[in-house]
Amino acid sequence: MSARRRALAAVVCGVGLSACGLGSPTAQPATALRSAAASATSASAAEAEAPTPTFVEVPTIGVRAELVELGLNDDGSLEVPKVFSQAGWWTGGHEPGERGAAVIVGHVDSYRGPAVFFRLRDLARGDEIIVHRRGGSTVSYLVDRIEQHDKGAFPTDAVYGETDEIELRLVTCGGDFDRQARSYRDNLIVFATAAARRSASSPGR
Repeated sequence: MSARRRALAAVVCGVGLSACGLGSPTAQPATALRSAAASATSASAAEAEAPTPTFVEVPTIGVRAELVELGLNDDGSLEVPKVFSQAGWWTGGHEPGERGAAVIVGHVDSYRGPAVFFRLRDLARGDEIIVHRRGGSTVSYLVDRIEQHDKGAFPTDAVYGETDEIELRLVTCGGDFDRQARSYRDNLIVFATAAARRSASSPGR
């Protein structure tokens, strides 16, 4: 993780998780996120910097999308991709391939129709997620589980909290669409672990 990204992580004051088509960012509790960002900084300093991620691929649901870097808005909410066919990774946390949880977000739809993570809900345990990185290397993850939470009860610790494994979170919107707020009411979260680590701990697979 670069010095610029570590500086961003150190000043995190809140995160919004509404990569949801027409929705506006909604701030989430920040205490756990600040702690996770600080831990990510310490862990990254002790490891070689991972190559920058460029694409995310989810073969089961036909996703191959460019990854853009996401920081924070002025109100402390997480930026979302400006292009609905793109996904974005949060530069204030871990990079894909580093020990810890990397976070990638994408829109579920727009007024024109389905967006990059429209079929995220169709994933199942064991499905593969591949993150392509600059220089040609890749990191392969296997889906552990999928959860759906009301945005007001977003599981900040589970998504951003520290872990000893190489993990990934994919986040989009789900649930009912609130027409007045022009946003979905829930977040859909995919939890995944690096394939090599999952295989080592699950020899029966």
